Amino acid sequence: MLKKIKIYGSIFLLLVSAFFIFNSMSKDEVGDVSLGMFTLKDIKLNTLVDPIVPGVTCHMASIEANFSLSDPSDSSISCRQTGKITSAMIAQIDKSKSGEVVFKKSKSIFFKSMKVRRIYDAQNQTLMYLSYATKETSGSFKHSLSTVPLWGTDAYIETKITIKN
Repeated sequence: MLKKIKIYGSIFLLLVSAFFIFNSMSKDEVGDVSLGMFTLKDIKLNTLVDPIVPGVTCHMASIEANFSLSDPSDSSISCRQTGKITSAMIAQIDKSKSGEVVFKKSKSIFFKSMKVRRIYDAQNQTLMYLSYATKETSGSFKHSLSTVPLWGTDAYIETKITIKN
C-alpha cells in the first residue's frame, strides 16, 4: 500500500511539474520581470495578435507564481492598432453584446483561467478587449479593458450628424 502511495505521489508531482514547465514556455511571451529575490512570482508580458483582426495587437501583463497551484488573478491589457483594419475583418467578428473569446490561458489546475474577449461597440465604431479571470478572488472578478477605435482605418464608416439649433 505504501509503495502505491509513493508511485502515485511521484506521478502526481511529475504531472504538476510538467504543467508548470509547459505553462511557463509561451511563444507569445515578450517580457519577464522578477518581483524580487525572495519570491517565486514574476510579471509575465505576453503579446496577442487578434486572429480575425490582425491589425490589432494586445499586450497583457499578469503575475505567474512558479511552483504554486494557482496564479494570482490580477492582469492588465493594452491594445493598439498595429496594422491595417478593414471592413471585411469587422464583418467577420461576432457582434453580439458578449462578443467572443480571442485568447484563453490557464491560471490554475483548479479551472481558473484568464480570457480576453473582443466586443464591438458599433455606435462608437470601437473594438473593446476585455481581459478577465474566470474565478472570483477577494470578492471580485479581476478584469481590465482596452479599446481600439476604428477612426482613421478602412473600416471606419462616415456618419452624418445633423445639429438642430
